[in-house]
Amino acid sequence: MGPMPSPAKRPANPFTPLDFQLVLLRRMADHNQDLVERARHTLGASIADMREANRRWQAMVRSPRSRSALSRYRSILGEPESVWSRRIGDLDCEARYWPLPLWPDLRFEVLLAPNGQVWNEWLVRAPGTEPPPLRTLDDLTPWSCTVDEAARAFAPARPSEGTAPTRFGLTFTAPDAQGVPHRVVAEFTWGLLQRTAVSAGQQP
Repeated sequence: MGPMPSPAKRPANPFTPLDFQLVLLRRMADHNQDLVERARHTLGASIADMREANRRWQAMVRSPRSRSALSRYRSILGEPESVWSRRIGDLDCEARYWPLPLWPDLRFEVLLAPNGQVWNEWLVRAPGTEPPPLRTLDDLTPWSCTVDEAARAFAPARPSEGTAPTRFGLTFTAPDAQGVPHRVVAEFTWGLLQRTAVSAGQQP
């Protein structure tokens, strides 16, 4: 009797918008575990679910046969909710926006260069949604604002590279409740504020 045929390989479960939100949370957990825990419970996901989603995401991104970043987002999140033209310097770019249930006032933005390559991907305020009031240090709480909102509220802000992929830094001057200016180094993950380091004195 010949060898038994090997069982057919079961297809992997599709990577869903829920999984993608868990990927965003996994990186944010480095700084704000309490917020992430509450968000994870809201999604009805376990720590193991979050780890598995992150493992699968990393495998997709690093695979030599990986599809383009835009195709990957479309396969996971579906067609974008809206598409806008953006002028950046001398280039006409395209921004695509997807809603994520965990952050109803935000959208996941993917910015495309004229050649179709993804330039940037992060959370931004949903079009038509009122931005939060950002006036003093007390307003700069975790998850309170996006990169663009902090940069506008406390201009001029100096951008810097983050400490890991998907992170972004801003340095600016912000007053405390008494109006005394302080130098602030803010760190964002996937475009959302995670933590600030504050020191006396204005930005040099």
